[in-house]
Amino acid sequence: MTDYNKLIDAETWAFIERTNSYYPPDTIDYTIDQQREIYDRMCREFFAGYPDNVTAETTAIATPSHPIPIRIYLTPAPEAATMVLYFHGGGFILGGLDSHDDVCAELCSRTGFEVVSVDYRLAPEHLHPAAFDDAISAFEWAATTYKRAILLCGDSAGGNLCASVSHATRGHARRPIGQVLIYPGLGGDRSQGSYVAHAEAPLLTVRDLDFYTNIRTGGEGRTGDLTLSPLADADFANLPPTVLITAQCDPLSSDGEAYRDRIVAAEGHAYWLEEPGLVHGYLRARHTVGRARSSFTRIVDAVSVLGRGEWIW
Repeated sequence: MTDYNKLIDAETWAFIERTNSYYPPDTIDYTIDQQREIYDRMCREFFAGYPDNVTAETTAIATPSHPIPIRIYLTPAPEAATMVLYFHGGGFILGGLDSHDDVCAELCSRTGFEVVSVDYRLAPEHLHPAAFDDAISAFEWAATTYKRAILLCGDSAGGNLCASVSHATRGHARRPIGQVLIYPGLGGDRSQGSYVAHAEAPLLTVRDLDFYTNIRTGGEGRTGDLTLSPLADADFANLPPTVLITAQCDPLSSDGEAYRDRIVAAEGHAYWLEEPGLVHGYLRARHTVGRARSSFTRIVDAVSVLGRGEWIW
């Protein structure tokens, strides 16, 4: 068994305990509506507000079948080169524009880039590939609306969507300039690595992952579906420069390593960093935990560097 008392420091334990006080470990045993209520309340409790230099507008992307709500974050003089398309986490069943509102506002403030957060459809009301389809629609909208380069960024489930979009748009004239994936779930091998070592990690367990996958797919087996599991792809050539930042105490961490290795083997640019002693969902700890604060700075720097079309790793 992993000794988390040795890996996790006191600040991070305090964050874990605070999270569990709002969002108990057995939350997946509740109804979906109850889970959303609990999650949304937790996100409100952690909400850190907007930086003074950021404004936001909530609007929607029109599609033939349904509108996709988005929130656009701006500074007074946005950087002209790039815009960031952000996909939020939440296991494909939780979250929305409000759950990651302050994260997107801070990302906008600290990079200077315009950030567009996408409120993709959630399961079980909308099974896979609904979220992926909305992510592709959002990318196509951005490619049509903006002359700026498009950078993809997302955490957890949102990281999965970023990678899926990157794989699907390799032949696009406006393919993404880069992607920053924060503790993403990419469909890795659950028989090894962090899936075994951290199967019972604080804040996210393999049981949780199985639950989310089952809800997202409606229980249907989808082995080899690249829009569900980007690591199932046989071809990792011509993907955008990729930075993956994962948490050590997280069953998903090995996905970052595996994805990095596949891109590098295909002679692409990819960098993976595993943050010591951190847990899944630590973006919410960026103002209270030193390790999380430092990691968020690295995330901001990665978005800034890739957004300028550079590679320093």
